[in-house]
Amino acid sequence: LHANYAEKGLRILGFPCNQFGKQEPGDEAQIKDFAASYNVKFDMFSKIEVNGDGAHPLFKWLKEQPKGRGTLGNAIKWNFTKFLISREGHVVKRFSPMDDPGHEHQKVLIVLCC
Repeated sequence: LHANYAEKGLRILGFPCNQFGKQEPGDEAQIKDFAASYNVKFDMFSKIEVNGDGAHPLFKWLKEQPKGRGTLGNAIKWNFTKFLISREGHVVKRFSPMDDPGHEHQKVLIVLCC
């Protein structure tokens, strides 16, 4: 998605989180090296929490928005939950880890937001 739509304005922001099965235990340098091994070109940020009292304010806000709420509560259930945000700063859609944002109907949403 980044390669196809960055030119049109799509920005992908990655936030490592170790709250899901301890899958992200590394420090920032290790996470950066791991991402580089997969040729990640989008912006990666410092490791944060997305749930609970220590949740980053951005994720608290995302989960409070009408289109940012989950189907079974607002907690983020697993890695790779994604939020599509319009240029105007509105949450357009929350994708579950199982949703493929590269799927054709999801791409339409992304293109319309760019």
